[in-house]
Amino acid sequence: MKAAIHNLGCKTNAYEAEAMEQALKEAGYEIVDFNSDSVADVCVINTCSVTNIADRKSRQMIHKAKAANPDAVIVAAGCFVQENAEEIIKKEPVDICLGSNDKHLLVESINSFLQNRENICVVSDISKEADFEKLDINLTPRHTRAFIKVQDGCNRFCSYCIIPMVRGRVRSRELEDIVSEVTGLAKNGVREVVLTGINLSSYGTDFKDGTDIGDVILSLNDIDGIERIRISSFEPQLIDKDFLNRIKRADKLCPHFHLSMQSGSDGVLARMNRGYDTDEYFEKCGLLREFYDNPSITTDVITGFPGETQKEFEETLSFVKKVRFFDLHVFQFSPRKGTKAAQMPDQVESRTKKLRSAVLISAAQEMNKEYLQALKGSVAEVLMEERVSRGEEAFFVGHTKDYVKVLVKDTGEDITGKVVSVRLTGADGKEMTGETI
Repeated sequence: MKAAIHNLGCKTNAYEAEAMEQALKEAGYEIVDFNSDSVADVCVINTCSVTNIADRKSRQMIHKAKAANPDAVIVAAGCFVQENAEEIIKKEPVDICLGSNDKHLLVESINSFLQNRENICVVSDISKEADFEKLDINLTPRHTRAFIKVQDGCNRFCSYCIIPMVRGRVRSRELEDIVSEVTGLAKNGVREVVLTGINLSSYGTDFKDGTDIGDVILSLNDIDGIERIRISSFEPQLIDKDFLNRIKRADKLCPHFHLSMQSGSDGVLARMNRGYDTDEYFEKCGLLREFYDNPSITTDVITGFPGETQKEFEETLSFVKKVRFFDLHVFQFSPRKGTKAAQMPDQVESRTKKLRSAVLISAAQEMNKEYLQALKGSVAEVLMEERVSRGEEAFFVGHTKDYVKVLVKDTGEDITGKVVSVRLTGADGKEMTGETI
C-alpha cells in the first residue's frame, strides 16, 4: 500500500504532517511524493484555514488528490476540517475527516474505512480539549533540522484570527516528552530543532508548576548532538530582561527572533486586539539587540486591515523602517467568517491592499539587502543541510545561526550535516555565497 501526504500551512502543521507520515510508515505504507506520477492508495491532505486563500487551497488539493488517484482513500485533516467537517464530508470527494486534535487516529481511521467502506468523520469539540495531542517523529539521518511541536491552541482572540476556533485553548506538551523526542532525533543525526506552536509564548500557562518556554530552551540546550535551537515565533509581551537573562544561558539558541507585530500603527493594533502598542514593540526589539549582537529580527505585517487609512499605512511603513527588520512576511487582510474583523466597517478594497503590500515588500527587500551587505567579509558558522546543483556547478546549502542562507561550492568533501566556518563573500537576493575556512 502506498500513501501520499500534502501539507498546507504553518510549521506546526509541518510537524503534524511528518508525524502522520511516520505513523503510516510504521503501519507498513510506502510513502510516495504527492506530486509524482506514482499512484497512491491513500492520500492525506493536512489542511489550513488561516485565510480564505488557505481554505481554497485546501479544497484544491483535495480535488487534485482525487483526480490523480481516483481509487484512493482521501483523508482531509486539520484546521479547515475542524471548521467545515460537515460540509466537506457531504460535498467534497473525501472519505475520512480528522479534526485538528484527531490526527493521531489516522491509521485507525483508514483501517476502519477499508473494512467497512463508510465515510468517517472524527472531529472533537476543540473548545473542550484540554490535553495535548500525542504525536511524535523519529527522522532519518538525512535530516539536519526538525520542527518540534511543543504547544497548541491560543487564548488571545485577535479580532482577525480564526485560529482559537479551529485550534482551541492553550495546551502545552510535557517537558519530559519534548526532551525524550529531541534526544532521539539527535541520535538520528538531527542537529537543529525549531520549536513550534500556535502561540509559543503561552507555553506552560496551562501548567501549575511554572514551567515555561525558557525551561524548554534550557533543557534542550543540554542534549548531546543538538547544536542549534531555533524559535519559530514569539509574542512581544514575553520579552523582558528577566526572560532574556535566562535564555541567554542557552548558548545553542540562535539569535533569530520572529517577533509577531501585524501593524506599525497604534490605531490598527488596537482594532486588531493585539494587546501592545508600537512603543512597547520597539522597546522589545531594543532589548533583543541589547542582549544579542546584531540578531536577525523578522515579523509579520497585515496590510489593508478594516479601517486602515493611508495615514495608518504610512505609520506602519515608517515603523518598519525604524525597526530595521531582517525580513517581513507581508499578508493582505482576508476576512474570516466568525471573526470580529470580518464584520468591521470600512473594509479596504483589494486594489489598495495589493498596492500597500507591494510597498512593504519592496521595503523588506531593501532591509534584507542592507543586512546581508553588512555581513560580507565576516566569518559565520553554517549548518550545511543539502547538496544542490545550479547549472553545471554543485553547492552545499545551509544557514547561519541568524538564518541567512549560504551557498558554498562543492570541493569534493561531503559536509552535509556539519557545522563549518565560512567566510561570507557575496550576496545575491536573499542568499549569500561563501568559502569554507
